[in-house]
Amino acid sequence: MTDKGQMVVVTGGTRGVGAGIARRFLAAGARVVICARRPPAAPVEVAGVEAEFRALDVRDAAAATDFFAEVAADHGGIDVLVNNAGGTPFGLLAETSAARQTKIVELNLLSPLYASLAAYEVMRRQDTGGAIVMIGSVSGTRPSPGSGAYGAAKAGLENLARTMAVEWAPHVRVNTVVLGLTRTESSHLHYGDEDGVAAVGRTVPLGRLADPADVGDACVFLASDAARYVSGAALHLHGGGERPAFLDAASVNHG
Repeated sequence: MTDKGQMVVVTGGTRGVGAGIARRFLAAGARVVICARRPPAAPVEVAGVEAEFRALDVRDAAAATDFFAEVAADHGGIDVLVNNAGGTPFGLLAETSAARQTKIVELNLLSPLYASLAAYEVMRRQDTGGAIVMIGSVSGTRPSPGSGAYGAAKAGLENLARTMAVEWAPHVRVNTVVLGLTRTESSHLHYGDEDGVAAVGRTVPLGRLADPADVGDACVFLASDAARYVSGAALHLHGGGERPAFLDAASVNHG
C-alpha cells in the first residue's frame, strides 16, 4: 500500500485536527472523504484538491455500515480509516449527569468501534487489505480531572486498537496516535488568548503545542508502506510529554 492514490476516510474531518489530517493525506496524493454531521465551514483542500464531504453521525452504527459500503462502492474500496471524531467539554464527574458521560463514551469509544467494524467489512475483501488509525489522547494514559469519561474512553480505544490488530491481522493493520496538547481553532476555549496558548506551549518539552499537520504526518506514516510492519502500536505524539510537577515543586534545580 502506498500513500499516493490511497482512498482515505477521516471521521470528524471538517475542522481542527481532523481537517489537518485530511490535508496531509491530500498533500500525499490520496483521495480523501471526510465525514461529520455538518459540512465544513470552508472546503478542506490542498493546492486546489478538495476532500469530499459526506454527512454521517458516527454514533449511529447502522448509518456507519451504510456509509462505508457506499464510499467503497463509489470509490472502488477504502484503504485507510482515521478515527478522529471525538472530544469532550470540561466537567467534573460529580457535577455532570450520567447521561452526559454516556454520550462522551459513545462518541469517543463506541463510534470508532462502529466505524472500524464497517471499514473492516470492506478492507477484509480487498487484496491490499487496509489500515486503521485511532486518534487517542494522553488523557487515556493519566488521570484526567474534568474529562474523566473522555480519558476512560480513550484508554479503552487504545486497548481496542491492540485487540483489533491481533484479530484482523495480517490483512488490516490497526494503530493509535496518542495525542498530546494540540493547537486548533478552539484552543482559546481551553487556554485563553495567544499569551495563554504560548504559556501552555512552554510546558511541553519541545516548546510548543502540536499542530494538526503534525498529527496528519503521523497518520500518513502509519497508513503507508513505511509502517508495513507496524500494527497494534501506540505512537505518542506529545512533544516529549508533561514535565513532572514534583520537579517544579522541589527546591533543587533539575534543569
